[in-house]
Amino acid sequence: MKVEIITKEDLLLLKAEIVSEIKELLIENTNRNDERQWLRSGEVRKMLNISPGTLQNLRINGALPYKKLGGIIYYRRKDIESRINGGLTDE
Repeated sequence: MKVEIITKEDLLLLKAEIVSEIKELLIENTNRNDERQWLRSGEVRKMLNISPGTLQNLRINGALPYKKLGGIIYYRRKDIESRINGGLTDE
């Protein structure tokens, strides 16, 4: 059986390679986040330029469809974009 010795330099090189790979994946993921299908309340409020209370009223009145998962409320991007383009009303 052949014994291989791993040096500190080997570990540092491996670490650098792993960090580089992670950075690349994060950059790719960040670029894709702009097209996520589901948005959180804060993102929706920014897109619609509304207050938390107004967003809550839209939910209560059924004017804006949403899903609640683990205590977090999510909205479909296409519903928000439709509202921006005049497709959904407050009724």
